[in-house]
Amino acid sequence: MIEEAGFSHAGLARRVDQLGLEHGLDLRYDKTSVTRWLRGQQPRGATPALIAEVFTRRLGRRLTAQDLGLDACAPVYAGLEFAETPQEAVDIVASMWRKDNGPQSELRRIAFTPAGLVVPSRDWLIGRTDERVARDGSTLARPDTATGPPSGSATSAAITGAPAPGAPGASPGSPLRGPAPGVPGAPTARSTAGTTGTAPTIGRVPIQSRRPPVAVEPPYTDPARESRPTLRVGRGDIAAIRAVGDLFRALDHAYGGGHARQALVRYLESEAEPMLRGRYGEQIGRALFGAVADLTRLAGWTSFDIAAHGLAQRYFVQALRLSQAAGDRALGGYVLVTMSQQAVHLGHGREAVQLARVAQQGVGTAVPPVVQSLMHAAEARGHGLLGDVRSCTTALVRAERALAAARTGDELPSWARYFDEAQLSDEFAHCYRDLQQWRTAAQHAEKSLRLRSPAYARSRIFCRLVLATARLGMGDLDEACTMATDALRAAGEMRSARSLEYVRDFHRRLTPYRGSPVARAFEETARQAGVI
Repeated sequence: MIEEAGFSHAGLARRVDQLGLEHGLDLRYDKTSVTRWLRGQQPRGATPALIAEVFTRRLGRRLTAQDLGLDACAPVYAGLEFAETPQEAVDIVASMWRKDNGPQSELRRIAFTPAGLVVPSRDWLIGRTDERVARDGSTLARPDTATGPPSGSATSAAITGAPAPGAPGASPGSPLRGPAPGVPGAPTARSTAGTTGTAPTIGRVPIQSRRPPVAVEPPYTDPARESRPTLRVGRGDIAAIRAVGDLFRALDHAYGGGHARQALVRYLESEAEPMLRGRYGEQIGRALFGAVADLTRLAGWTSFDIAAHGLAQRYFVQALRLSQAAGDRALGGYVLVTMSQQAVHLGHGREAVQLARVAQQGVGTAVPPVVQSLMHAAEARGHGLLGDVRSCTTALVRAERALAAARTGDELPSWARYFDEAQLSDEFAHCYRDLQQWRTAAQHAEKSLRLRSPAYARSRIFCRLVLATARLGMGDLDEACTMATDALRAAGEMRSARSLEYVRDFHRRLTPYRGSPVARAFEETARQAGVI
């Protein structure tokens, strides 16, 4: 594998150290460390997953720690897999729903991983819609009875009589290298002449379709689920899922993501999963995957709003994969826009721009003007964060032109109906705030607040704090603090960590004015509210 990737021992160690820094880890590996790994020493902690990501980036295909012969000790990339089949995608996301439903879910503490954005967005862009998603009698066999246990597993060894990896009599090997060639138990390959010979083992990677998802429960492990009668999914079920999505979207806008997020995840586990594992034809199946993809994206969005950023990222990736099974490129593009918005919030401007551009490239012009507009606006936000005035302005102009081309009565997916003139003005205000063009930012924020419905209470809080920041930049300290205080009180009524982060951002910008009575009054109000 090292030879295939073209790494020296020192080069591999250096790249693992660099990737570790992206995750706040000071690893300090060197060429001696790599030599130890090749001799069989297992790296600890998150390192196996980091090594796998280094090889993934170099070779351009997703590799796991298990593929390299390493123990996956930490779920750094768990949930970020872009599944190869629709049913593998169901297994991954259903496992996430179940784990997320616990009161002390570890998933909510997983860190956001910028490196985990690359492979899913690329696979979505170049991938094709799955040929088949229908589930009838011929597709409901359990994987372990239909195809047998995975080769190389302990179960396989018991059946075939071959020793399992690591068992007495198993062939010697080491991480990154595989079993030693020419010894009993080493894998063999068919030669071009049709004879059997010893296969080269350095650089061999298990067939991707056989790899298990990282840190995800195997499918069909719950006896209670197996005992349920198989559901026949119909159009009424799809309509119900979409209605649930509209309900939770409205709750999120009005009260924050923390208000009903857990109920949404429970619905996905208790209602959506049995449908995905039920019986349906091709047309109903596509619609089902699309409806569940939309709800899974919303589960990610509400997780994002409570600052569970790693969990949100993983829900977004799985929603992206489900949208591909649905054959819904527009929805997939919107998921990427959502990922771009999260990247902006976390300060990753470059990644935000890339995600928005992948979305645009993936959908082309085959989407309504409103959808095109929101994609250009997402790109503009990334440029604004990077301070790129020219690129930001260009993207905003494209967004404005696209929205102007929309017509009353255009058929829109439910997830795009929020994007109107008020929302576009809000995007303008955020961009110009980031570019420190305060007067222009204030004008667009004021316009957005005039047009914005009270139903979008959280968005109004964001915009009021953007306006307060713009007023502060213009030198109007009293007005800025008055606006921010009003927004602070409204944020206290929301279950939204992002709302409080906007308040804290304004508080940080008050640093040069801390001696002012009005600034001290705002700080005291924020402290009493527990925001700072």
